[in-house]
Amino acid sequence: MALLINSSPHDRIALDTATLMRRVCYCLIPGIAAQWWFFGVGSLIQVLLAMLTAYSAEGLVLWLRGRRLSQLKDNSALLTAVLIGISIPPLAPWWLVVIGTGFGIIVAKQLYGGLGQNLFNPAMVAYVLLLISFPVQMTSWLPPLELQLYPLTLADSVSTIFTGFTLDGFSPHQLRELADGTTMATPLDTLKTGFSQGHTRSEIMAEPVFTSFAGIGWQWVNLGYLAGGLMMLRLRLISWPIPVAFLASLLVFSFLGFLIAPDNTASSLIHLLSGATMLGAFFIATDPVSAATTFKGRLVYGVLIGLLVYLIRTLGGYPDAVAFAVLLANMTVPMIDALTKPTTYGAKR
Repeated sequence: MALLINSSPHDRIALDTATLMRRVCYCLIPGIAAQWWFFGVGSLIQVLLAMLTAYSAEGLVLWLRGRRLSQLKDNSALLTAVLIGISIPPLAPWWLVVIGTGFGIIVAKQLYGGLGQNLFNPAMVAYVLLLISFPVQMTSWLPPLELQLYPLTLADSVSTIFTGFTLDGFSPHQLRELADGTTMATPLDTLKTGFSQGHTRSEIMAEPVFTSFAGIGWQWVNLGYLAGGLMMLRLRLISWPIPVAFLASLLVFSFLGFLIAPDNTASSLIHLLSGATMLGAFFIATDPVSAATTFKGRLVYGVLIGLLVYLIRTLGGYPDAVAFAVLLANMTVPMIDALTKPTTYGAKR
């Protein structure tokens, strides 16, 4: 009888790429549901537009490269599309998500050789491109629905995305002004603007967009993505070092900053439960292609992202910083892997 001898490790999870990507998308559902509940149906429309664009762009490039269109079944384009769709404002114009998704798939992914070859996370490349190129549209988040005086219907959301106005003629900017007179829709936006104007943290926290410890709606969105992240850990879709190191370093650095200047910096809870913190920790930083691969390297990689998020949020010009932090950390991955490469048994150090 012939014996098949394979090298270790022998214990593994039998998941193909398509199944892995699909399960990650399933784990995004709690966070997406929270976004839908607090910010309306616009995010779902953006996800659908991103999916159509991603599959069209990837199919076109595969055809031009003479590759099999069956590669579309690996669901990597699906995951990229979902991440882009939930990262942009729900009522952003339709062309914004089309440009971002097309660039992420064609340039950040396929021009590098396709799945497994890209140096940077395609979804974050798309996000940063849009944020730098179209800052007004990318910062047009509406306050949570409970602060909005004009209730948006599905028809209003579709009309705003494709025409720029609701059925009654309101623009997203006017909708923000109707919400208790505030134009700073997100907690991080409000903090960044308030600190730059010389206000103290207690004064800023009195704004309607905040609860007693974090931003209305945003804390539940982050808790939703945290729940999805824990599901991924439970299903062994990702390993723990990157998200734990990311969140721990962000917690430590934000706590130290808060101890030094409590009136001029955000608390650790706000950092952890605002913006894209949990989405970034579990679904973006853990991208197996662009992240570090060694155990120690993943810890260093996660700590670096957490530090960069805190520094950019506190000292930089952008309220949120997850995309920039992840891309900057992506650049250091070859060095991190080289410096943390395990020594082969019997080899000289």
